[in-house]
Amino acid sequence: MNVLVRLPNWLGDTVMALPLLRSLRTGLAPSDRVVAIGPWAWLVGGQELADAWVGYPRAWTGRLRALESVRPFCPDVALLLPNSLESALTARYWRARRRIGYETSGRGIWLTDRLPLPSPRRHQIDEYLGLLAPLGIAPAGAEPLLRPLPAAASETEVGELLVRCGATRAPRVGVHLGAASGPAKVWSADRLAALCAGLATRGVTALLLGTAADLDLERRVQAGAGSAIPSLVGRDRPALLPTLLGRLDALVSGDTGTAHLAAALGTPVVTLFGPTDPALSAPRGPATVIAKQVPCAPCFLGRCPIDHVCMRAIGVDEVTDAVLARLGGRTAASTRASETAGAAGDAGGRAAGPDRLRPRDG
Repeated sequence: MNVLVRLPNWLGDTVMALPLLRSLRTGLAPSDRVVAIGPWAWLVGGQELADAWVGYPRAWTGRLRALESVRPFCPDVALLLPNSLESALTARYWRARRRIGYETSGRGIWLTDRLPLPSPRRHQIDEYLGLLAPLGIAPAGAEPLLRPLPAAASETEVGELLVRCGATRAPRVGVHLGAASGPAKVWSADRLAALCAGLATRGVTALLLGTAADLDLERRVQAGAGSAIPSLVGRDRPALLPTLLGRLDALVSGDTGTAHLAAALGTPVVTLFGPTDPALSAPRGPATVIAKQVPCAPCFLGRCPIDHVCMRAIGVDEVTDAVLARLGGRTAASTRASETAGAAGDAGGRAAGPDRLRPRDG
């Protein structure tokens, strides 16, 4: 059986689709083939989750090429994770005999297996896993997991970026600034600056992360911090993101795909939720969620029309405490003491212990 999985368009949603892919691999016969297609499908490369992956660019010219490259696969089944009409029409174009998806966006006529959208809505991971029911496949876990894949080129480039920006001292905590869906998920510049300054006083290196669209916010954070903060805002690229996140000891982020990717890689995450609902999209794994009960949340708006009450209710001290808890009490001073003790142990003929320990949820 040939199974095609149309992955979501967003990074975080693609990470939340990993349990579905793992369940497919577990539940299908060894001779069955799985192909994953989506803008972030390259994340599954080398993970033994699919036999092949196909990129699906956002530009239609690139999508047309992808459509043609998939059609010879002749899928017996297409699992449609995006709730869009376009995904159902393309599955029909690929001549998939079974087209499984939720009946939304007026696309029911193009589906062979029309599933009602859960009410009330469930966590996105669980809704994706629900698409396996028509195939009689049980979920094989509900936590996204990605195995870090060493790549000499990306390791070298990330190492050089960290040296150039001055983020060489451990422990390193990434502070992700922006969000693709709009400013409503973004913490204020003054609080981001206070968090970075507070971590520095505890011997923790804060490293600013984000895209080129976050450069204005980065300038305001730098101005409010009182001293320069190491920054890679606008200087990395998606292909380096898994390697970069793997070099961090923790990450602070809003409700973003970067937070989901970090948690899947085993990097502890502190996620700040405001306009969105953690019950529907919080990272699973080594993650601490901070969210406040305010009357207007969750509103799911990209831009706050009032006074950003949900994000302003999150205090710097509680985020700092959550980060330190995720670090397990490790600071630069404790790291140096551990390295000194390890060196002494080596000198006495004893093996040195690991220099990085990441707390994971039970």
